[in-house]
Parts: sequence; C-alpha cells; structure tokens
Amino acid sequence: MGGSQPWPQVPVGNKDHTDAAVVIIGAGISGMCMAIDLIKRNQCHNFIIVEKSSSVGGTWHDNKYPGCCCDVWSMLYSYSFEQNPDWTREYPGQEEILDYLRNVARKYNLYKYIRFNTSVEGATWDDSKNRWTVDVKVTGGKDAEFNPAYSIECDFLVSAVGQLNQPRYPDIEGIENFKGKIMHSARWDWSYSLEGKNVGIIGNGATAAQIIPEILPSTSGLTIYQRTPNWIIPRLDGPVSPLRRAVYRYLPPVRWRIRSSMMDFREMFYDAVTDGKSDFADIIRTSCTDMMKAQIPDQPELWKTLTPDYNPGCKRVIITDDYFPAIANPKTTLETNKIKRITETGIELEDGTHHNHDMIVLATGFRTVEFLYPIKVTGTQNRALGDIWEGGASALYGTTVPSLPNFGMFYGPNTNLGHNSIILMIEAQSRYLNTLVSAVLDGRNRGERVGLMPTQRRTDEFNDSIQAILKKSSFADPACQSWYKNKEGRITNNWSGTVVQYQEMLAKVNWEDFETTAGGVAKEGGAQSASKGGVNASKVVFGSGKQETRIGRVREESLVSNTTLVVGTLSAVAAGAAWVFRSSLPKRLGLRS
Repeated sequence: MGGSQPWPQVPVGNKDHTDAAVVIIGAGISGMCMAIDLIKRNQCHNFIIVEKSSSVGGTWHDNKYPGCCCDVWSMLYSYSFEQNPDWTREYPGQEEILDYLRNVARKYNLYKYIRFNTSVEGATWDDSKNRWTVDVKVTGGKDAEFNPAYSIECDFLVSAVGQLNQPRYPDIEGIENFKGKIMHSARWDWSYSLEGKNVGIIGNGATAAQIIPEILPSTSGLTIYQRTPNWIIPRLDGPVSPLRRAVYRYLPPVRWRIRSSMMDFREMFYDAVTDGKSDFADIIRTSCTDMMKAQIPDQPELWKTLTPDYNPGCKRVIITDDYFPAIANPKTTLETNKIKRITETGIELEDGTHHNHDMIVLATGFRTVEFLYPIKVTGTQNRALGDIWEGGASALYGTTVPSLPNFGMFYGPNTNLGHNSIILMIEAQSRYLNTLVSAVLDGRNRGERVGLMPTQRRTDEFNDSIQAILKKSSFADPACQSWYKNKEGRITNNWSGTVVQYQEMLAKVNWEDFETTAGGVAKEGGAQSASKGGVNASKVVFGSGKQETRIGRVREESLVSNTTLVVGTLSAVAAGAAWVFRSSLPKRLGLRS
C-alpha cells in the first residue's frame, strides 16, 4: 500500500499487477539506466520492467560465446554515475560485464521491478484513454502455470530492446538438413564439446574474430567462410594490475582523468570511421596492414585476400590481437568462394568444393534494421509501426516516433556508434526520455492524460539532415554491405556525428518538436479533462507555452584539470592519513578500541 505517498512513488503491487505509470521493455544497459533515472530524477517507482530472459544484462546475458568481450575500453564501458574501478582487463569480457550489471541492479534494488521470463508480444495505443496496452507472454517460472499471458496498461512505454537482440539466421539452402550441430553465436550451447570436432564458421565479423582464436585449439580443423574482409587493428589488451585498480578505487580523480582521456581519444577516432580520406583512416589502414604482415609473414596472396577494398568504417572496424595468427594456423582454412548449400555432412561451395563439418557456427549477426522486431506495435489512429516505417526506420533523435504517443526508445534508428562507447549515448537518451515521462506524469497528477509525440515535420527535418551527412560518409561506401544499412541502402543504424554532438542535442527538450494526441477523458480525483489533440505540446504541458526544458548533459570529455587531479589526490591522501591516525590513536594512548 502506498499510504500517503504520491501515486508515482508507489511501486506496482499485487492489486495493480496490470497497471503502471511506465513499462520498460528490456533489462539490459538501457532499461536499467532508464529505471535508475526514473527513481533518481522523477522519484517514480510505479514502473515495470519486462524482460524475456532470466537475468538482467541484455546482450551481455544473451551472448555467451567463447571469447565474447567488448571492443570498448573497460574504463569507458560503465555508467558515468556508477563507474567500476575494479575491471580486471583493459577490455572487459562478457562475464565481467554481466557481473557489473548485476551488481548495479542489486545496488539500486531493480530486481523488485523486473518480471523475468516475460516477453512483449504487442503494444497498442488506446486513443480513448491516452494509454498503452502492452500484451505480454510468460515463458518460464511458476507464473507461467497460472498466468501465461496478460496485458498491462501504462501511461508511458519505453523500448530498451536495442539493435542486437534478435539473431539473424542466413537463408541458405539445406540448412535444416545438416545432421551435425548448428548454433548461432548469440545462442551458444556450452553443453556441446568442441574437442576434436571439425568446425565451420559462417561470417568473419567482430563476433567471429572473437570466437575463432578461442575455439581453434580445441578443434581438429576450422574453416572460415568469408564474404568480405575487414579492417582489423591491434587490441593491445592485457590485465589491469591490482595496484592500478587500487589507485582507481581510492583516488577517484585519477580514474576520472583516465576515463575522460579515453573519451577524448575515442572522439578523435570519429574521423577514422566516417571520412575515408582522413589521416585517421590512413592510420587504420597502415595499422591493419602492418599487423597483418607481421603476424602472417611472407604470404602476399593471403594479404590480398584479407585486405578490404572499402573505406575503414563502412563495416565495423575489428579490434583484436589474435585473429591473424588464427588465420595463419595450419588447422585453419579460409574460404572466399560463395556458399551454395548446406548438406547433411557439411557445406558445399559454388565451385563444387565440399567441406565436412561436425559443427557449423552462424556468426551472422542480428536483425539490426528491424527495430522492435518481433513486437507488434500500433500507435494512434490504429497506425501499425510497419506502416509508419514504410520507408525505413526513423525517429526524432533516435528516441521518439511520430504516431507513437508517450513512447520512447533506446539505441533506436541512427544512434549506433562506430567509434565510442554506446553507454555515453544511452545516458543522454535516458535523461531526455525521463523529461518526457515527467511531463506525462505531471499531466496525470493534474487530472489530464497527456499524449506526446514528435511532429512528422520535425522528424523529417532531422532525418533529412543526418542522412545528408551519412550519404557522404564511409558508412555509405558502395564497395561494402553492412548491418548499418537496410536493403535499400539507407543508413538506418548509425549516428552521423560525435558523442558530444549527440549529448548536446539531447541536453534539452524543445517542446515545439512535439504535439499532443486527440484523446479521451481522464478522471482523476473527481476532476476530468480532455486532452487537447494536435496542438503544440508546450501549450498543453505548460499552459504558458514554455518552449524548452534544459536537461544538461554528463560532461566527461577533458573533465579533470591538472589542478583538480592534484587537489583531489592530495585530499584523498590526507583523508587516508587521517583515517590511519584515528585508527591508531587508541593504541597510542594505551586505550582499547
């Protein structure tokens, strides 16, 4: 029971099991960030997180393949408000990232809000109520025995499913006939032993580059089916010493300085993956070829096969130290001929070659351009998301969609990065969406159901502007195909600028960008008022026509000056000395503690 607490501060209980202020789809990095900001920024506890898996972590729970790790420095791969000084490696592995996220979930007591083993089947906006109806299916646990499917009504719906959640299975003839073991990299079966097995791996992107060196020693032979080569640069990974971890923990200014320097460096990397003529792009080319020739000496024909003919950044640049040595291993076969079909015993190529395999690994990525798949979403006036996105997925700032009122999304269209940590983008999106949630909840507290959605005009203006930039970037290089583009060649996944530019764009909500829906009558505490449809959101939300709400952003680039670093370090040393002195004082005075 909430007692005298205001409505949004009361967690959803048994009696209101199917009603909430906010529903968040997904308990990964984005969903957790949104939930924490709801609690901290909006003092809102009346929310539900729906998670199809059995744990928090999102992609870091689903992807457990051998060698799975992040290609962003560990120091940058954490929330700014919950930095981790205890990373054990320069680049974090999947299990360590998952442990970090579980610790964050425990610290903020998020588990009580999460419904695990529960998938969202569909979401429909009700114009008469100005609310969402979210249809869910329970796939595990005791709840599935008595309540396998039900619906939740909410005022605001947030998609935190991201771009890397639905595996993409290749359309290859005969794949269902293979008598051996087939597994997708995102659905790894650790009960299957690779010892002595002959393995074929379809795909040679970032995932394959992590799997191949890890499993090669266990196999009797490994065949890599390469469609196009990738630009590959050194990872320079290694352990973080206990001393460094102690410094990061007990001298936070040092950690902040390192993190900000890493962000600065990664931001400079932007030109390398967007401008094929830039000096940074040339550095990638040189770094790749130098490492390749050093690790695979005296094999010019193989060098040619492994060297891309497209600009760095058109496909994700792979960061690894051990892929080329794995290619050079005598147990490895690199196939560049096109696959014709999969047989009962292996893979047949178009030139007639056949390779026998005990196991086939599908390192074929995800359905990245099909945002929200397979959830069926229907917005205002019964408009299906498929119709809204008929010309390709698009959104205002990658977060809100016309005809989908009171809806926000993380890692949506045109928000992926090729040069920096996605968490930096996610935090900006969370602050922005929480500001929209605040307006909706304030409206409900006034007795009015407010439905906010971006105008089509502003959404089109924004997307036209970024597409004009993207068309000139390396992402649009016609010499390669990537998961950044849809089948028409439109770049639907990547952001066109730097992280700082994106953060600054989302540092305020311009209410002129939004309009309200025509909706039903809300009845709150005896009062009732109809929402005003199709008018400027600023007039409805604020009455006075306030044009914008300043949010600010988390400033991490070049954050710590030398003065701050020295003063902070001296303060920490002084505090430590004071603690030691106080601890030893009773002994000095001959007293017992």
